[in-house]
Amino acid sequence: MPLVWLALLAPALLLGQGLETRAEGLIKTLHGPRAGMWGVHIVNLDRNATLADISSDRLFVPASAAKLFTAALAFTRLGPEYRFLTRIVAASPPDEDGRLKGDLVLVGGGDPSLDGRPQSAPSGQGSARLAAIEQLAWQVIQRGVRRIEGDIIGDDSAYPWEPYPEGRSQEDALWHYGAPVGALSISENRVVLTLSPGRVDGEPARLRLNPRLEFFVIDNRVRTVVAGETRIEVERLPGSRQLKLWGTISRRSGATSRLVALDDPAEYAAAALHDALTRLGVQVDGRSRARHAYSNETTARMEAPIELARHQSPPLSEILSFTLQESPNLHAELLLREVGRVRRQSGTRQAGLDELKDLLQQASIPAEECQLVDGSGLSRYSLITPRALTALLGYLYRLPESPQWLSFLPAAGEEGTLKGRLTAAGARVRAKTGSMNRISALAGYAVNSAGQTLAFAIVANNFSAPAAEIRSIIDKIVLLALEGDK
Repeated sequence: MPLVWLALLAPALLLGQGLETRAEGLIKTLHGPRAGMWGVHIVNLDRNATLADISSDRLFVPASAAKLFTAALAFTRLGPEYRFLTRIVAASPPDEDGRLKGDLVLVGGGDPSLDGRPQSAPSGQGSARLAAIEQLAWQVIQRGVRRIEGDIIGDDSAYPWEPYPEGRSQEDALWHYGAPVGALSISENRVVLTLSPGRVDGEPARLRLNPRLEFFVIDNRVRTVVAGETRIEVERLPGSRQLKLWGTISRRSGATSRLVALDDPAEYAAAALHDALTRLGVQVDGRSRARHAYSNETTARMEAPIELARHQSPPLSEILSFTLQESPNLHAELLLREVGRVRRQSGTRQAGLDELKDLLQQASIPAEECQLVDGSGLSRYSLITPRALTALLGYLYRLPESPQWLSFLPAAGEEGTLKGRLTAAGARVRAKTGSMNRISALAGYAVNSAGQTLAFAIVANNFSAPAAEIRSIIDKIVLLALEGDK
């Protein structure tokens, strides 16, 4: 048969093939190292049938698809109505003159939403003022406090201080996605640096902070150029609070922002409360500082008995929806630790992972197929099989609370990290993305043309092709699955 006829018949032949063969065909359009390693597992949950199985028992780095496990753990262990509590306490109430003798302590309760972005705001946006901190400060004033004869302490001892899970790079600690994890977290533990060009060539770039709180020492050597490009470098030595900015900013490109992680969120929160109280007319004699607990400490600290203010988080259902749709790493890490604190009386990462082992057993997932070392998937040491992902999705699908669980996931083309992807599928696909350098994943649910619900997990690692090309193939496999069982 002439080659031209084979080429014309290829689409028809592909349509007659099963889903697994067609998925393999799409992957094989990538040649050699461009393809990397792929794992695909697609099951029909209503018929309990496997539709595609490509290396589904191999371990892959899942990136943020790992958040499915952390979110499922929090959902089943804490419940959708669970709330986090942030409190301000002192050793004694203020006297009749409004003097508070001793320290004022801001006690973190693991709330990932404390002065974070509203759910509708894109990454990097938020209020220049810390509304929750302002409200807490007002409550302190309403209790009659006019002078604090002590320090402002940010206490994150509800979780032992282990800010960085293993398997992260040093660069991760500089940026918002690798922000340190602590029980007193604020503004997602990052600040937004916005640089704008000056008026003339060579003039220093103008710098604006959001939130507007002086915390870093900033050496700004970014210069304005008229004809050149915007190229800005940011550097901070580990453990340092000095930021060095250098490079150029073009007058043609306008303002640009960088989201930089805090090094000590508890101290930053204490500084923010100090600032708010001072602006509201309270005299603070001491300084702002952090109080951490360490894993080798065996003696529990006694909390001050007098509560002066409190802030309650939104219900966990809202936090889970935000976590799965916008994929903030900090939220997932805090959820893991809170599960450990509530269920195992230890707010450590390991306690949360130990509780996860019980969930794996309930979902009939072999422990060797889900080897997580963190809650967010940012660690390169976290490994999952595609088969474990679909098993988790299937387990959750069969729970009485499954409609609420499904609602947390972004709808294709419309919400969160799936906005603009799989637009033809719409709400028929709800899934969690995963993306890091040379890693791309998508796992979730799809309703096929017969109205049956599928669970799918597609993961690619170690590819050299452009990430957009990999995502395109992943999306095409999902669209094939929507056509119905072949």
